[in-house]
Amino acid sequence: MTKIGVGIIGTGFGQLIHIPALQIHPDAEVAAVYHRDRLKAQQIADKFNIPHACDRLEDLLALQQVQAVTISTPPSFHYEHAKAAIEAGKHILLEKPVTMNFQEAIALYRLAQERQVITAADFEFRCVPQWRYFKHLLDQNHVGKKRLVQIDWLVQGRADPKRVWNWYSQKAFGGGALGAIGSHAFDYVRWLFGDIKILSGQLSTGITERPDTDGVMRPVDTDDTCNILLELADGTPCNISLSTVTYRGRGHWLTVYGENGTLVLGSSNQADYVHGFSLRQGKIDRTDMEILPIPTEYDLPKTYTDGRLAPVLSICDRWVQSIQSGQPMTPSLYEGAWSQLLMDLTQESHLQKKWMDVPLTI
Repeated sequence: MTKIGVGIIGTGFGQLIHIPALQIHPDAEVAAVYHRDRLKAQQIADKFNIPHACDRLEDLLALQQVQAVTISTPPSFHYEHAKAAIEAGKHILLEKPVTMNFQEAIALYRLAQERQVITAADFEFRCVPQWRYFKHLLDQNHVGKKRLVQIDWLVQGRADPKRVWNWYSQKAFGGGALGAIGSHAFDYVRWLFGDIKILSGQLSTGITERPDTDGVMRPVDTDDTCNILLELADGTPCNISLSTVTYRGRGHWLTVYGENGTLVLGSSNQADYVHGFSLRQGKIDRTDMEILPIPTEYDLPKTYTDGRLAPVLSICDRWVQSIQSGQPMTPSLYEGAWSQLLMDLTQESHLQKKWMDVPLTI
């Protein structure tokens, strides 16, 4: 079978994860890379032995060797880059948050359907073994009727006020904790627990200025801490606390309290947001939390030093298989649009200081 030729748009996460993942995949090959600086594009192409280096997006999209593209530019560029790729007939793998707002996301989803283009959204927690087994247990009604879902994702990645001011600090470019990690949380809440009825959000900025590369202090207008309350469609309350500025924060923990006991999925690993997850259960007749072994059928084929690589490779594998078969995949731009809608409603709730209804369909 002919390999799928992929173009890389966005060279930060693209270099760290997308290029290595696709160069590992047996049915894909990285055919081209785009950077607006011609010299940098060529340097990256040389580093990874990529045939084509482009400093104009239209040149990359015109290449016959490119059937698909990955997009990991700042979110403010996603809509324009993805729209151009879809209109050129290229399949797309889009980083999260997929766009700047729901209107952009749903427009891309509909355009992709119209052009029969396969889309993928990089919600990689869906591919992490502990998370997949956790979903299996929930689907088997392991804890019975849910009483409370608690999500704490408290990390220190941006806790140092000297960390440089960049696009992440600017609303205009789609920065902030809600987009960076809230986009994941909203996706996996829907994946694990189903529809959401209403939500309320409160956003804050703990570090209000940062130095730019010249040492000049610049204002930060994006959120770094988010507190979100949800009511699921089945009536279960769900509390979400997110922060990227919590020194020695407890990490990433998801707890489900049910009538038959408690399930705790979590990791304290601050250096790698994929490695380090364990799954525990608490039963009514026990005083301790029991570690649940993950059945081997949930294992990833191989793991890597950077925990992100294996689950992103799994997303890439679904994407490549979908391109080969012509069948849509999950998570796609549809899931990306849902995540974006829930983020938009959180922003609106924060501004209006009220609960927001969540539609049943998009």
